[in-house]
Amino acid sequence: MFFFFPVLRLYSAFFQLLASILTTYFVTKYDKSKRMPWVVFVHVIRVIYGFSYETIEVTGPQMVLTMKLTTFAWNVYDGRRKAEDLDKWQMAKRIVEYPSLLEFLGYSFYFPGILVGPYLDYSEYTDLINETMMVLGLLYLGAFVVFGGKWNYSVSLQDWFVHMPLWKRIGLYQLVGPIERAKYYAIWTLTEGASILTGLGFTGITPSGQPLWDGAANVKVLTIEFPENFKVLLDSWNMKTNIWLRECVYKRVTPKGKKPGNMSSMITFFTSAFWHGIASGYYLTFLMGGFITAAARQARSNIRPLLLPPPSNHHIPPSLLKRLYDVSGTILSLGWYGHVIVMGGLVFFYAGGAKWCKALQKKKGILPSTKSKDAAKAGANGKASNGTSTPASAEEFVLPPPVDTIVPPLEK
Repeated sequence: MFFFFPVLRLYSAFFQLLASILTTYFVTKYDKSKRMPWVVFVHVIRVIYGFSYETIEVTGPQMVLTMKLTTFAWNVYDGRRKAEDLDKWQMAKRIVEYPSLLEFLGYSFYFPGILVGPYLDYSEYTDLINETMMVLGLLYLGAFVVFGGKWNYSVSLQDWFVHMPLWKRIGLYQLVGPIERAKYYAIWTLTEGASILTGLGFTGITPSGQPLWDGAANVKVLTIEFPENFKVLLDSWNMKTNIWLRECVYKRVTPKGKKPGNMSSMITFFTSAFWHGIASGYYLTFLMGGFITAAARQARSNIRPLLLPPPSNHHIPPSLLKRLYDVSGTILSLGWYGHVIVMGGLVFFYAGGAKWCKALQKKKGILPSTKSKDAAKAGANGKASNGTSTPASAEEFVLPPPVDTIVPPLEK
């Protein structure tokens, strides 16, 4: 509308195009007969030869739209036919799942080709565009605009908040958290959608042939709100910054031939705080994040293996204890990491809990043997790995150096 109204001043032309688009949308949706594509074809061709005041000005866009809408009609028709009756092009372009009106309007008014072409068929358009990102981004932005002014963390400064019971204050903080984060969800989701529009972020094709556009993602909202553990939460927030910190700080400060440990984590968290600014809250937050990461790493390395089925019976479904462990991790990650839990957990592991857990692992036969450890340390070329390659999962982390010093590794 911006280009049709204030720039090109084609006022009635826009509504002429819109009428063709809406007619095509509803005809193709509800007319299931064989004549449906021809009905659309006759309609949009007839419009070209109309004699409205702006016929000449709108001729170009209408001609492009004719190709686009008639192709769409045939693609819908092919989607209702048997696969064996279609050739290769028809199979590739057929539309099986009918688009929403918003999706169809976005396709019809796709800016790079609306005035003079070239036109895209609908399958090509959906491979390039994901308007869901824009809708989600606007929803997050709307939630922040509507509710953020009243429901935010500043409620803790109100007199009535202080007089509330502790459990209500904790609950209120949990409720305003998503509203506070909505502004970040909005801007990151909108920029992800904008990146996809330009072709940035393509990461490959799924086995079913669907394109993946994960390269521009910077946040995973559902994972942030319901994380399995603290590491998953960190990995899903400000993802591009996490990559920068991992590749340019975390792996760079790790001595050659060593695995990243607590010191590497603390330096990385401090760098993140310094990068954010000079406010004291950044340093308190990220310092605590370093301790949480250390405690979570210990729990995952020492407790989690005890709840998993033996490697020889990995197909066995998770036990009740394992499910409770996962639920506890989600609850803690929602904001229940307190100083008592984190520091108490570290004291437990450092004071002998790690050694006790390793003994139980050895008793169950799940502690890796010396040969397995040596093989894991060796790289693909037979040389020892320096341990700074990006871990595929949290299990690849070993005990940090201070614990290794206090509790020597148990060998079979």
